[in-house]
Amino acid sequence: MADETIGIVGAGIVGLATGREIALRRPGTRVVVFEKEPQVALHQTGHNSGVVHAGIYYAPGSLKADLTVRGVALLREYCQDRALPYKETGKLVVAVREDELGRMENLYERARNNHVPDLVKVSKQEIRELEPHAGGIAALHSPRTAITDYRAIAREFAKDITESGGEVRLGFAVTGIATVPGGIEVASREETVRVDRLILCAGLHSDVVAGLAQDRKEPKIVPFRGEYMMLRPDRTHLVRGLIYPVPDPRYPFLGVHFTPRVDGSVEVGPNAVLALAREGYTLGNISPRDLLGLAAYPGAWRMAAQHWRTGLKEYRGALSTTAFMRDAGQYVPGVGADDVIRGGAGVRAQALDRDGTLVDDFRIHHVGRITAVRNAPSPAATASLAIAEHIVTDVFGDF
Repeated sequence: MADETIGIVGAGIVGLATGREIALRRPGTRVVVFEKEPQVALHQTGHNSGVVHAGIYYAPGSLKADLTVRGVALLREYCQDRALPYKETGKLVVAVREDELGRMENLYERARNNHVPDLVKVSKQEIRELEPHAGGIAALHSPRTAITDYRAIAREFAKDITESGGEVRLGFAVTGIATVPGGIEVASREETVRVDRLILCAGLHSDVVAGLAQDRKEPKIVPFRGEYMMLRPDRTHLVRGLIYPVPDPRYPFLGVHFTPRVDGSVEVGPNAVLALAREGYTLGNISPRDLLGLAAYPGAWRMAAQHWRTGLKEYRGALSTTAFMRDAGQYVPGVGADDVIRGGAGVRAQALDRDGTLVDDFRIHHVGRITAVRNAPSPAATASLAIAEHIVTDVFGDF
């Protein structure tokens, strides 16, 4: 129906991209985005490192793989049209030990299956030609990997929604969701708004908000804080493009890496430590409610039993700059604790199944006229426009 009102919970980049897509593809439909914060893109989107991933890492045939490759093309075009930052710096995925070469080869085959453009294998000497200060014995080079400003993109998406006649309701913390005849009521403490359909893109709170809509409990969100160092301004010349390790396939995290930003700074990180609150951006951010919820979930204990050694190693890096930089220094030798200052941090909404499995792919549920995005971790920002296409087609069909 052209006169429908579609509600979206969450004004991160996925929620805003979805609202924009609805406005484009269903003229006359009114989009209302509900956001508890006083501005858009304040959490995962606003703490994103700005990388536009090319699709190297993701299992062929997965939603991540398909939507990332599609999303890159859409995002590049959008940034060009709106004069938003988009710079193809290129990425090296570097092996520093012989035992990483097999994993690097597996990545190469994945990337080929995902149709990652222009990816090549490079030798030790070719690494130095691309990144004169980098270490490593071999690498994959993705020249089309880019950097951007996702917060600026999210603000532009919000502008698209309002210019189409929609609304972004800031300071609207959703406390209740009720299905009523012919629609859905979305409540805050102050008011209730009726919509015809509802799409939940609540990020760090996606399981809690989905629970309000009577969706099933799994997966549960476990917050992981990723902390960054920043190269001192007189050391940023040591890094031209992105320099990444070969990731451990047991984890959905990519490891500590060097990331140029569009403002000219260079980040080192992130690590991945269990946060003590869903919005736990520092060690001092502690939420008893979030901790009790985690402790009551069987999957959390199963995850801890499998990965506690890795967790301790990550915490050492959180407490010691020297420890943090020890691993990073393998990729840019000579860069150590004296070359960096503490930077910011982000919190990743990592979905966890009851059996302790860290959910890797995007996951979307449906409850009647409600659609719940239950897992949209990195590279969701890269894939946001393609995720939006997927959701809108899934909800409304092809048109």
